[in-house]
Amino acid sequence: MRKLKLQVQMTVDGFIAGPNGEMDWTSAEWDNELKKYVGGLTESVDCIILGRKLAQGFIPYWASHPEQEGADIFNGTKKVVFTKTLEKSEWTDTVLAKGDLVEEIAQLKKQAGQDMIAYGGAAFVSALIKHRLIDELHLFINPTAIGSGMTIFKELDGRQNLKLVKSTSFDSGIVVLKYEPKRD
Repeated sequence: MRKLKLQVQMTVDGFIAGPNGEMDWTSAEWDNELKKYVGGLTESVDCIILGRKLAQGFIPYWASHPEQEGADIFNGTKKVVFTKTLEKSEWTDTVLAKGDLVEEIAQLKKQAGQDMIAYGGAAFVSALIKHRLIDELHLFINPTAIGSGMTIFKELDGRQNLKLVKSTSFDSGIVVLKYEPKRD
């Protein structure tokens, strides 16, 4: 069965964006080792999972910046956008998932193929975590605290225990924590 990975940037105090979606706190200077880590993370991926809100900026951005490092993975990989409001996709290699999140992800995991990776805003990622749909969490902890903002753990209705698989620090100050859910 395919795995669903999560790659997300976070502050040390646990926020993925400021109160109004600000991302100006992210460490822009990624060293070669961090880029290599991301390359390894996405190497086994043939499907990107996105929430609608992030997709509306994410997909057009990468499509209009094909020369940017890393653009190949985002532009050349199938994307599934979870939405209740969009009626059709205007984007290349993109399909819309309009059904139940849990059922849609279960179907995607059963399909033949490589791993999938999720990117998303706080609400979308919170729903994935709440329903225990993520198999690997790759939390990119930036050396910044912002005090308040959006979190990916706000929808939890009980404790979820995680197992730390690996931690890696980079010269940029980012520490990547790789967790897997403990399955009871």
